[in-house]
Amino acid sequence: MIPLPLKPVLVKKDGHRAIFEIAGLYPGYGLTVGNCLRRVLLSSLQGAAITQVKIEGVSHEFSVMPGVFEDIVMLILNLKKLTFKMHSEEPQVISLSVKGEKEVKGKDFKLTSELVLANPEERIATLTKPSAELKIEALVESGIGYELAKGREMKKVEIGVMPIDAVFTPMQRVSYKVENMRVGKRTDFDLLRLEIETDGTIEPEDALQKAADILLEHFSVVAQIGQEVKNNNVNVEDILAKKTTIDKEDNAGKTKIEDAKLSERIKNVLLSNNVKTLGGLARKSASDLAQMEGLGDKAITEIKKALKKVGLTLKS
Repeated sequence: MIPLPLKPVLVKKDGHRAIFEIAGLYPGYGLTVGNCLRRVLLSSLQGAAITQVKIEGVSHEFSVMPGVFEDIVMLILNLKKLTFKMHSEEPQVISLSVKGEKEVKGKDFKLTSELVLANPEERIATLTKPSAELKIEALVESGIGYELAKGREMKKVEIGVMPIDAVFTPMQRVSYKVENMRVGKRTDFDLLRLEIETDGTIEPEDALQKAADILLEHFSVVAQIGQEVKNNNVNVEDILAKKTTIDKEDNAGKTKIEDAKLSERIKNVLLSNNVKTLGGLARKSASDLAQMEGLGDKAITEIKKALKKVGLTLKS
């Protein structure tokens, strides 16, 4: 049986960047686990981003505003850098209204109570004249990964509203490295070192846990092959508990009769009748055992108790 690794350990954390180590991975599993976690972290965690914007006095993204240093394309790119933590599934409208010569930042937006801006010092635009004015209304939505504006289902919007590509993922960077380590006498086990950097809307520890939960949910569905699925509400804990029981029964079934907790007389009788493992014994019924010379009711009762202790029973 392939041994399981040790629990992940947080070895270093600096701001929103953290390094985790998972030790004792069976040879080859460092790459398998590391690649799976990295792909899920980068593609499947939920976040929030601006999906459409309306700028007063601007009808399309190729316009130029007097008194604003950036063109509209650059301004929209700056808006895409804003990262939000959202406490609701409903879209939220935020607004900004500034006048005069100044640098406009994310903190100038008026947010709803359902939103928290993780990078309020992010620069959006620079107003270069005392008479300059900038008014923006934006829609913030939750989503997963990266979503193109063209691929988004849009209702008919008013003139001047510009859909923009949305970067929902809260991940900034994810990388991993696999090294050899010693486990017992072997030196080819894997040590997985996973580096995670977020945008501040989620902690690296929470991101790692969410990624593992997503993988666990998907593999739990695969693990149901050959089973009758009564409903779509998959209880992961029940599935894992059932799998653990099955694994224990499989291991018990491989136990040799010589190693079983039975009297030597019973062992000799079973071996002489070509019953070599507990799994083979469990495939026998009480009547089958009664036909074996040397096994009476007392011996059969002892066999039933021994099988029950390892989660097995005689054939009914």
